[in-house]
Order: sequence, then C-alpha cells, then structure tokens
Amino acid sequence: MKRQKEMLTTKKKISILIVAFILLCVATISCVFIGTAQFSFSEFWDSVSGRVDEGYLHQIINNVRIPRIISGILVGMNLAVSGVLLQGILRNPMASPNIIGVNAGAGFMAVLLMTVLPSYLLLLPVASFLGALFASLLIYSLSMPSSGRSSTVHIVLAGVAISAFLNSITSGIMMLNSDVLDVTYSWMIGSLSGRSWSAVRSVLPYSLVGLLAALFLAPRVNLFSLGDEVASSIGLKIGLYRVLIIVISSVLAGSAVSAAGAIGFVGLVAPHSARIVIGGDYRYLIPLSAIFGGILLVISDTLARTVFQPVELSVGIITGVIGAPFFLFLLSRKKSEI
Repeated sequence: MKRQKEMLTTKKKISILIVAFILLCVATISCVFIGTAQFSFSEFWDSVSGRVDEGYLHQIINNVRIPRIISGILVGMNLAVSGVLLQGILRNPMASPNIIGVNAGAGFMAVLLMTVLPSYLLLLPVASFLGALFASLLIYSLSMPSSGRSSTVHIVLAGVAISAFLNSITSGIMMLNSDVLDVTYSWMIGSLSGRSWSAVRSVLPYSLVGLLAALFLAPRVNLFSLGDEVASSIGLKIGLYRVLIIVISSVLAGSAVSAAGAIGFVGLVAPHSARIVIGGDYRYLIPLSAIFGGILLVISDTLARTVFQPVELSVGIITGVIGAPFFLFLLSRKKSEI
C-alpha cells in the first residue's frame, strides 16, 4: 500500500510538470500575439512555417517577438534555477541571485568588460559568470559565523552590503563612461527590449549546460536539507558539492544578467511558488521552478511592453513590483530568526 502511495505521488508530480509545461507553451504562443502590431493565427503560421519570408509582419513575428520571448524564457529559467540551487545548498529561503548580490557581481563584471574591453563583447557571459561566482563565494564566506552555519540574517545582510557596494561601483563606471558605454538605466534593472536571435544564441549554451547539471545534481541538493553532519555521514562530500553547485548557480545567473541585465526576484518568486505546488524534492522542484521562471518572465515582459503603450517599461520593474511584497512576506515568516 505504501509503495502504491509513493507511485501515485510520483505520478501526480509528473502530471504537475506536464501541466506546467503546457501552460508555458500556451503563455509563449499567447504573448506572441499581444502588442501594437496585430495579426491572425494564419498570418502567424505562414510566417513561422516559412510560407511568408518577407514583409512587416514577418519581421515583427520572427525577428522581434519570438526571439524576445525565447530570451525571456531562458533568462527566467536560469534565474529561477539559480535561486532554487542557492536556497537548497544554503538551506535558506531568502537566497536568490539578486537578494544575496549574485546579480550585482555579474552586472559589475559585465559593465567593466564593456568599458575596458568593448571589442570582446562575445566574452560577456563569461565575465558575468566570473562576477557572479566571485560575489557568491564572497557573500558565503562573509556570512559564515564561527558556528559554521550561515543563518538567514547573516546571508541577507552580507548580500545587501555586497550588492550595494558593487551596484555603486557599477553606477559610477557607467556615469564616467556614458559617452562610450552602450548600456542604459533599463539594463541595470533588467530589460528584454530589443533582444534578438543573437541574445538567444549567447545564453542558450549556458542554459543547457546549467539546467542539465542542476537536474543531475538534484539528488545531492536534497541531501543538504538533512544538515551537513547527516549528509556527510551518508557519504556526501559537502564542501565539493557546495562549491560545484555555487558554480552552476553562477553560470546560470551570470548568463541571464549578460543577456537581460540585473532582473530581480525571479529567483525568489518562482522557486517558492513551485515549492508550494510540488513540495521540496529537488528532482521535481528544479524543473518546475525553471518552468515557473519562464512563465513569470514572459508574462512580466509582455505586461512591461504593453500596459503603458507607447511607453515600454523595463521588465525588472514588473518583477520588482511582484517580488518585493513576496520577499517581505517571506521575511515576516522568518522573523523569529532575526
């Protein structure tokens, strides 16, 4: 009977993943049709199937909306999985790329590369990854008290301090190089405006490697929830896997920032929403977080570019409006630790 219950639970989780993936597909296709340029489904199909390969609508569909939406899906997935990995290995529900400073580290290195070595923009994802990795390791080391375990307040405070420091330096670099630096304020808060197929190609390899690695390591992430002593006693190399997972999280966050700027709160909202739906097993939580991250960012970007037409907002504004109250809600639940 117990085995049958486990099988039913597993089937239910798989069903949830399938339904979530269908919702992602529906959201993706629906958002293609939303905007100032209107077209029918037959016109859309003719364009994507190759029956029509020129004209205004073809350009809008194939070279503007579709690559922008795909970029949003990849960026949303990367940020969500980066967040859920950090939450798992740190055993901290507040951990997410923007809150603990990972996005700030990635953004700093990206702006530095664009300023010092503008002819090497192909290395932008690599530079963002190195910045994200440096910030992750620095914050983790600074938040580690003498007891050997980071608490929520330690990580949040260290992340806020490092994030503010790096963001200040980044803003200074941008102001001093405003005449040669092709970045805007919208990039600092996150934007998908103007993202083309080149953005998709730049982030896709890092997404595939990072997401597959996260799925492979999901059983190890589950062991971290048992505590370091218990996990070590059953053979998990805590130090090795913690550093490895931080590297993977940095790859995902860094590539997302290099493609869309420092979008906030996706790595917090998507994993917690997924956890409410499917539970804490990272074998299922990671893929559902990725799907929720893609849905969240695609819908948020569609709202950003349509609600205040003809003015287009940065998608980071929408995710901030959604994520900040969510973060305060989580803090209120953890106030006993502060």
